[in-house]
Amino acid sequence: MTPLDFEAAYAPLWAELEAVIGVAETKRKFDGARLATLYRRVCEHLALAQARAYPIHLTQRLESLTQSAHRLIYRQHDYGLARFARLALVDFPEAVRAHRVYLWVSALMFVLPLLVAGWAAWRDPGFILHLLDADNVQQFDAMYSDDADAFGRTRSAGDDWQMFGFYVMHNIGIGFRCFAAGIFAGVGSAALVVFNGIQIGAVGGYLIGTGHAQNFLSFVVTHSAFELTAIVLAGAAGLRLGYAWIAPGRHTRLEALRLAARHAVVIVYGVIGLLLIAAAVEAFWSSARWIAPAVKYGVGGACWVLVLAYLGWQGRPRGTAGMVAQKEPGHAG
Repeated sequence: MTPLDFEAAYAPLWAELEAVIGVAETKRKFDGARLATLYRRVCEHLALAQARAYPIHLTQRLESLTQSAHRLIYRQHDYGLARFARLALVDFPEAVRAHRVYLWVSALMFVLPLLVAGWAAWRDPGFILHLLDADNVQQFDAMYSDDADAFGRTRSAGDDWQMFGFYVMHNIGIGFRCFAAGIFAGVGSAALVVFNGIQIGAVGGYLIGTGHAQNFLSFVVTHSAFELTAIVLAGAAGLRLGYAWIAPGRHTRLEALRLAARHAVVIVYGVIGLLLIAAAVEAFWSSARWIAPAVKYGVGGACWVLVLAYLGWQGRPRGTAGMVAQKEPGHAG
């Protein structure tokens, strides 16, 4: 679609949003639901215009419209619970779906190395020594053994909170590095995502191959739904930054990075939330040996379904058949 066709197709909707904004700025009562719907639509148009490097006057008009609508929608509760709920229930899953290309690339760069490294370590446990030194391998053996002093033994409440703090710092550190490294043309994010996939897969394959499958899998199955998903999403946000650096379009590279960061940061907020949940589950649930492995498998499977369903469907407006992200004029379907 050419810029002229794009503008001609959606100019009436933009004009309607301008009219709604005008009414909202002069009157206390206005149609908030319609304003929110138009705002989401124009945000999608802005993302398309930026991705296709449409003329600057077009993107500037859409930026101005979305900024004005954003101020009206959130002016009463920018920092309140309603804003947080909006971020969690609408903005974050919408941002993930809007970056689905980067998400799939990041997922492949994580999952494929994980599977290959896991298979190699399962087939030949000695493979793990190519990645970790013998001391680290022995620590993993001890942590997931059936010994009473192994990882997952009965802990006090104070120990659980201490481990929760450790997991928060560790997990968020990984997620932040996967995102921030994208500024190096995306290479840094790609390298970190691949590295994490290889390391996690190799450790898992080694532990399963050496007879620690139940202890290991029952420990990781629940919190991995949140933690591994967050790593992939952080990598996707980093790749978005990298692509803006490589292909800035009509913008300068710094301007393209700024625009990309503004869209990707919503994903980063969600990544932090997922990692906090993962840390809590890992500290208070995953390591609890009094919970039967079968129960952990069931809860873990439910968490995976919940996370995937949340990212795939949460926040979708009703009547999505007309949404530009899914169908444009002239697109058969």
